[in-house]
Amino acid sequence: MNINRFLCSLFCIVMVLPDLSYALSQDNVSEELTSLYRAARKVISVNQGHINKEDIGDKGLSGETVTAMALENYSQATGKALVMDNLTSAQKAMLSAVREVMDENQDLINEKGVGFKGFLPAIFARQLATNFNGKMSGKMKIKLTAPKSYVRNRSNRPDKWEHNIIENMFKKSDYPKGKPFSEQSEVKGKSAYRFILPEYYGQSCLACHGEPKGERDISGGKKEGGVLGELGGAISIIIYQ
Repeated sequence: MNINRFLCSLFCIVMVLPDLSYALSQDNVSEELTSLYRAARKVISVNQGHINKEDIGDKGLSGETVTAMALENYSQATGKALVMDNLTSAQKAMLSAVREVMDENQDLINEKGVGFKGFLPAIFARQLATNFNGKMSGKMKIKLTAPKSYVRNRSNRPDKWEHNIIENMFKKSDYPKGKPFSEQSEVKGKSAYRFILPEYYGQSCLACHGEPKGERDISGGKKEGGVLGELGGAISIIIYQ
């Protein structure tokens, strides 16, 4: 090989490796954060019936307790435990947000004589995202979104990038189920790393989002007519450069 061509090729490889390393590190950050976010939401999903018991006051779901449950869910889902002395700033912000959101909702959760509290997993997830995003001061954002036809709260509507990935990738029959997508992009003119993870309807989701389509669920919203295993939403993360 010509020495100049060899040096040129070597230079290109050296230039690409940092970008590849950066992408992998951002993917790891995003995957860990979405796992923690889902682990916290699962606590509310599993305890939904308990939360709605009108004959019980204190449900035992304080911020500290739910945080501990979320960490256990995270460990089970990922096969590894978070090292509390070695948390990233994003992990610290997420766990702090879990505690604060739960503590702020104690009066609602523990109100006796009231059955349905309206404290659904999606409501918790939205409050959690809002709290977390505020703590990250514009450095990172997390969002629970869904196909446009399934979005109930306008604040969860997908932006153009999210909508494109959901419609043209996640909805394709040959797209690997559960596989996240990420790329370098721009958000309102700012360079950012974007990550989005598809989510599918589980059995517990169908009580509110299943069939028959149009029927009112327990919250008063109209059921979407979703079926088990169907794409029902996505978790989107933005990491600003």
